[in-house]
Amino acid sequence: INKKEKSLLYAPPSLSSYTIPNSVTRIKDSAFRGCTSLTSITIPDSVTRIEDSAFSGCKNLTSITIPDSVKSIGNSAFQSCENLTSITIGNRVTSIGDGAFSFCESLTSITIPDSVKSIGMRAFEVCDSLKSITIPSRFTDADVKQWFMNYRWENTMPSGCKIIRR
Repeated sequence: INKKEKSLLYAPPSLSSYTIPNSVTRIKDSAFRGCTSLTSITIPDSVTRIEDSAFSGCKNLTSITIPDSVKSIGNSAFQSCENLTSITIGNRVTSIGDGAFSFCESLTSITIPDSVKSIGMRAFEVCDSLKSITIPSRFTDADVKQWFMNYRWENTMPSGCKIIRR
């Protein structure tokens, strides 16, 4: 932890659970990347940013609650969290980066809060178990299509996945 910047810089790959201290406001790039033993994480209300690849490759993480204090989720932040089944996104998140939840193969549903203004390309690429995604009505079909594109520009939206607009 960098106390001056109030940032969590690095977590040992052997962690199985972790509670981020209340003094932390940013989870830096790749802080938990490759923590394959991590099954549980608690993010406090002090955190405002989850940066690029912060939890990428945490394959045994099964659920995550992103508190209302978080404003942005970086590129590939939860990429390849293949056993992630449940994500709760706080009501103040305004941006979700490119590939943020790509390759979260066990994710079955997700609700995007009204606060979200932008969602990056391939945000849900290869989320093969996704059955429903609830989104604000301002997002168009073209927006949704970009979230499921792969690097070859093919649509990877799982068959039977319902888009629910509110």
